[in-house]
Amino acid sequence: MKILVVSGSSGGHIFPALSFIGAIREKQKNAAVLLLLPERVRQKQIPVQGVALKYISTAQINLTFDWKNIPACFEYLKGIAQSFFIITEFKPDLVVGFGSIDSIPCMMLAWLFRTRTLIHEQNVVPGRANKLLAKFVDKIALSFAQTGPALKVNASKLVITGNPIRNDLIRIGREQALDFFGFKDKLTVLVTGGSQGSSRINEYFFKAIKGPGDLQVIHICGASDRASLTKSYTEAGIAAKVFPFLKEMQYAYSAADLAVCRGGATTIAELSYYALPAIIIPYPYAYAHQLENAKILEKQGSALIVLDKDLDSGVLTEKLSRCVDRKVLDNMRLSYGSIDRPAASELLADAALLSIENG
Repeated sequence: MKILVVSGSSGGHIFPALSFIGAIREKQKNAAVLLLLPERVRQKQIPVQGVALKYISTAQINLTFDWKNIPACFEYLKGIAQSFFIITEFKPDLVVGFGSIDSIPCMMLAWLFRTRTLIHEQNVVPGRANKLLAKFVDKIALSFAQTGPALKVNASKLVITGNPIRNDLIRIGREQALDFFGFKDKLTVLVTGGSQGSSRINEYFFKAIKGPGDLQVIHICGASDRASLTKSYTEAGIAAKVFPFLKEMQYAYSAADLAVCRGGATTIAELSYYALPAIIIPYPYAYAHQLENAKILEKQGSALIVLDKDLDSGVLTEKLSRCVDRKVLDNMRLSYGSIDRPAASELLADAALLSIENG
């Protein structure tokens, strides 16, 4: 059995792909799995280890006229050629896509070759790539049932699996997690802007915490802001551990009482697994899909939403001031209900294997 997995360049695409690969290996020990990633992932700090891996050239092409589209189109054509040779050489039984424009060439070539195909949509609002591919692929796995109508396909194509999270994300005792950071037992806030950090969240969170009182911070800020943030926390006398990227996120989630974060689909899935109260600041672009993700948690009472445009208006300070109340945090945590680990990886792997059998 051979499965080709193709992903975009963000952690929100790559981590579910890696989790899926892990589940496939558990179910089919002899399966050959190849992961295909955009070349630009090499420059990022996203850990991709222990999998057979190849890179292809890709480029972001603007829908409006832009001279940059000319070299971008050549890069994209190069990626199509690379995808062609990879598919013809590897001869997969199934091609699984995890979204983004980077996945389109490989998925469309698989369709042309009549190879079985499956895509996974992480967000409530589907991305452009998956909306296009939905018409051609054999099966579509969804993180949220609310996504189905937007794809405008026969319901028989759809399967609800949830969004796979990393296999190493396990629950750890709070005391052990705090020890990992050298922290005391007091209110702990996890701040993260996604796999690459967010300079806006970095800036405005630091301004906001001067009001809410005594707390300690785990701040994952991206590479460019680490030095300045570390200096700012030190000068302000705030206990903080600042990381450009943190691989051991299980310790951060287990130690935290509150998260301040973006609303990517992977982040939503991880917050749900750890039943972690959150203040979510959705990324305002990419069709505002993060806002729709965040509304899922806001509706059940597990999160508060601060719009990106309101970061400089004092709204974040006000929300933080509310969340230093332990009763508020306890109620937000309880609103998650049961926190049994969702079997998203296993469900997605089952859907993939069933698709191969049906082929």
